[in-house]
Amino acid sequence: MNIEYHHWESSHLGQEMELKVYGDGGTPIIVFPTLSGHFYDFEDYGMIDAVNKFITDGKVQLYTVDSIDNQSWANWSADPAEKALRHEDYDRYITQEVLPFIQKRTDKKTKPITTGCSMGGYHAGNFFFRHPDLFGGGGLFQTKKFVGNYVDNIVYFNSPIYYLPDLIDPYYLEHMRKGAIIICTGQGPWEDDMVEDARIMKSILLRKDIPAWVDFWGFDVNHDWPWWRKQLPYFLGHLFD
Repeated sequence: MNIEYHHWESSHLGQEMELKVYGDGGTPIIVFPTLSGHFYDFEDYGMIDAVNKFITDGKVQLYTVDSIDNQSWANWSADPAEKALRHEDYDRYITQEVLPFIQKRTDKKTKPITTGCSMGGYHAGNFFFRHPDLFGGGGLFQTKKFVGNYVDNIVYFNSPIYYLPDLIDPYYLEHMRKGAIIICTGQGPWEDDMVEDARIMKSILLRKDIPAWVDFWGFDVNHDWPWWRKQLPYFLGHLFD
């Protein structure tokens, strides 16, 4: 398997950012880490091994990016507006630096898919729903856990549960309807917030006529890596086999 390490000084974040590439062909997938996680976690926790077949068969190419959650949503010493502004820097890093990096290496007509576990699921969903013209499909779908009841324009537009019900622009809705949307949560320990958000998102997407596969796994399925190692290859199998 082709594995590459890349890093550069991000002009939007003002710091060095790192990522890894797995594979050399197929649909590009941007992988966001768990809360305040790192680009190497997906490999360290066995997720690359779990989807090795899809990578070596040339069906997918994974780009595991770093997070700055501890500077944005999970910066508990910052006020909500400051958290949101820092996340906007991260949004520009992904859309204006990572995405062009991927497009230089792949077919520009193929939109990258976004994915992630836990907080990575929030990022995956949020980046797709905010930029459905850039990404091909995609936790938590709101920021209330991190900012309480505070809502400004930036917080609002980073919480799909807030902004999707009000969305009427046909341009974005049509891109969403063409995407591959999969939302999965277990119903075991530590999954209560994810179950609630998944049910809300299912209702919103249904009302907007946006196709999505919202899958609730069993009450024995908890919020942890052993189950994520089962879930990701399961859904990739449905998408690519």
